[in-house]
Amino acid sequence: MSLADELAYTTAAELAARIRRRELSPVEVIDATIARIEARNPDLNAFVFRGYDDARTRAKAAEQAVIDGAALGPLHGVPTAMKDLFDFKPGWPTTFGGIAAFKDYVADFYCTYAERMERAGAIILGKTNSPAMGFRGTCDNYLFGPSRNPFNTDKNTGGSSGGSAAAVADGLVPIAEGTDAGGSIRIPAAWCGCYGYRASVGRIPLVIRPNAFAGDTPFIFEGPISRTVQDAALSLKALAGPDPRDPYSLDDEIDFTAADRRSLEGWKIAYSPNFDVFPIEPVVAETVARAVAAFSEAGATVEEVQLGIERSHLELAELWCRLVMPVGLEACDNFKLYGIDLLKDHRADLPPEYLAWADRCYDMRVLDLFRDQQVRSEIFDAIQGVFADYDLLVTPTLACMPVDNAADGNTLGPATINGEEINRLIGWCLTYFTNFSGHPSASIPAGLVDGLPVGMQLIGRRNADADVLAASAVFEQLRPWHDTYEICAARRLGAAI
Repeated sequence: MSLADELAYTTAAELAARIRRRELSPVEVIDATIARIEARNPDLNAFVFRGYDDARTRAKAAEQAVIDGAALGPLHGVPTAMKDLFDFKPGWPTTFGGIAAFKDYVADFYCTYAERMERAGAIILGKTNSPAMGFRGTCDNYLFGPSRNPFNTDKNTGGSSGGSAAAVADGLVPIAEGTDAGGSIRIPAAWCGCYGYRASVGRIPLVIRPNAFAGDTPFIFEGPISRTVQDAALSLKALAGPDPRDPYSLDDEIDFTAADRRSLEGWKIAYSPNFDVFPIEPVVAETVARAVAAFSEAGATVEEVQLGIERSHLELAELWCRLVMPVGLEACDNFKLYGIDLLKDHRADLPPEYLAWADRCYDMRVLDLFRDQQVRSEIFDAIQGVFADYDLLVTPTLACMPVDNAADGNTLGPATINGEEINRLIGWCLTYFTNFSGHPSASIPAGLVDGLPVGMQLIGRRNADADVLAASAVFEQLRPWHDTYEICAARRLGAAI
């Protein structure tokens, strides 16, 4: 067995420990990782930029640090990947989700994930695929095409952090970056059988300029996609902590890595099979209902609840589109400073759904925005109401199984579920409600249906990230999912179109 195959599904925690013990060198780990990416990425289209030269340079420096007995970060020598959206590393290209007008654009600054993961010793191998401007729950674009699900390459990974989730599930890296404005960490984690963790507002700083407040309507996050809860906690150790550039940054210190030592005995857990308003495919509903029983086995009381949400899923999905679109419109306006008028001169680079919402929202009135915030507040109040009586809220992550990839660069979600019309950008995702509210949320693998993963969403009280991690760790112990990656590992290479 090659070292690339031997290390493929090794956790970040184990890799870091073996590097510290000098059982592995960062150089050989990175060389093995590159070999696996080169062998398997053509089927997945997970990585769209390879930063191998930079990675090898950092690996040599990391190896020398071990030799010298220098202080090592918690992720020293561990390979990772970052997303190709609003995610930056100096000298690396950023296409904002496969937009051809930006194929030669190079950033000269860091996003939080790249900055803090490198500070913790991790080594970034490249950037992963996402949809244009992140404005959908699938992963496809006109420049690079779709990311393909390692459980079945005919299927989509989910988005927008689809390339990252595919890379993690296929054993290319143990941890990869996700960003999340409506579920973009949790959606692809659900369809790719990974653990996707999206922290409380301010837990992981979000540094955006020129508008420091651009990430609050709805709340936008950076965070990890991993194969284990322990690796997610290790990532949070590296990523969390105050940053004076983020107006919402939290300054409390929490030992996230201690979460797997907590008990759920005596907890009260609320279970909503559909967040009141979503149609759910029966196989998804059945899989999640079975998975929830694990918490009862752990000593918790599980009760089905209604949240009191009365607006339709279609109305609320359109609310998300209206709230998030101004972030994109502001970015488009800022792009003009670089000589790129995206909405005027490069409309063919963007999918029609994005253009339709951009045109619809361009002249939105301030009063309309504040009325939308009133509706958003209803969702916040509904979720907060649950936590008056319960420690955790559990729902399906998504309403449906993975969709087929399109051949035109414009893969969408389902048009209908159980006979009901669905917003094809986000309306099948039970994730964006906590982008309205800011509660910590994770997607954890709940089981398989016909060899494809189903995700279960765990939601905690505001700032109670340790509760979500603790519940996730208990579930992982009772319902381990790691054998499911054998499906990905056994995939015949070269079969994808």
